[in-house]
Amino acid sequence: MAIAPGLMGRLAVYDAPNRPFEIRLFPVRAPRAGEVLVKIRMSTICRSDVHSYLGHRPNPCPGVLGHEIIGMIVELGQGITHDMRGEALVAGDRITWSEYFIPGPNYYTEVLDLPQKSPGVDKYGHMAATTEPHHHGGFGEYCYVLPQSWILKLPADLTDEEATPINCGVATMMCVTERAGIGMGDAVVVQGLGLLGLYGAAIAKARGARLVVGLDTVAARRDVAAKFGVDHALDPAAMGEADLVKAVRALCRPEGADAVIEVCGYPEVIPAGIQFLRTGGNYVLAGVVNPDAFVRIDANQLIRKLVTLRGVHNYHPRNLVEALDFVHANRGRFPFHELVDGKYSLDEVGRAMKDAEERKVLRAAIIP
Repeated sequence: MAIAPGLMGRLAVYDAPNRPFEIRLFPVRAPRAGEVLVKIRMSTICRSDVHSYLGHRPNPCPGVLGHEIIGMIVELGQGITHDMRGEALVAGDRITWSEYFIPGPNYYTEVLDLPQKSPGVDKYGHMAATTEPHHHGGFGEYCYVLPQSWILKLPADLTDEEATPINCGVATMMCVTERAGIGMGDAVVVQGLGLLGLYGAAIAKARGARLVVGLDTVAARRDVAAKFGVDHALDPAAMGEADLVKAVRALCRPEGADAVIEVCGYPEVIPAGIQFLRTGGNYVLAGVVNPDAFVRIDANQLIRKLVTLRGVHNYHPRNLVEALDFVHANRGRFPFHELVDGKYSLDEVGRAMKDAEERKVLRAAIIP
């Protein structure tokens, strides 16, 4: 399919943290070798988008945000013929792709099996709009899937609402639950019941957890948590830390939680998280992604309780495949489509960002 000469595409751009979004036009060209040009169907606002916009984490400006994206293939660049599973790709296919791309093979990919931490790794929605090819974020009409990304064709029966969070929220939680070692009969505590926490609870149950305890200060999130596998949803602000630890450990009989997952973004919850654990338990941090997330802990507890403490940032490409399979297989068990509960046009990005910041919605969706 030939791209019309002079084609321009709209992007919602902000010039500095907390500055208003403006719709600007940038040129759309044919994809180069290794690229795919996509017409965006939906992009959802991740909490990291909010942090970037507020200036809590560094992001180049004028910025174009959005990395949870799905879209329809407009044109395939030379060398791109199949997705990461070997499915043939053609114009018109609806796809998702990894939230990040890498510069090529390196020590991290070839030896350490950590492509997500490759030197020079970059992420969609984390580059300046002035950086060619301009369309590399979700808050726009088009996006280029850049070389060294991982692409997946989406099943026709998966709704856009179910599919869009897969390449960030769901894939991340596949990695988190894997690193937490959640298995049959485990008791799991999830700190934070936003989209990540709710997916984490659902995945934990699918992995065989007998009990999931969810913690969140937002009543609306606690109210929906049972639909996603949470057996007990507690308000951590309703009691002191000592009482909270006592209450959680009483639920996680006989000796405490087998695994604790932090996805709330507040480092001050970590000391309690360590205390929730049984001896030999696993603690995975995935929400405290902002710089200077300092916390004071008693390191002696880590030693005496034989605690395994892990961090997760981005995910392995295999987790993207697992995420798609998990959502597709469990869409009847868990109402994933309800998690995308706010929809906005491209002209309403500012309002969508505000609603997401104030937690008025679980996941705001931009539909260009």
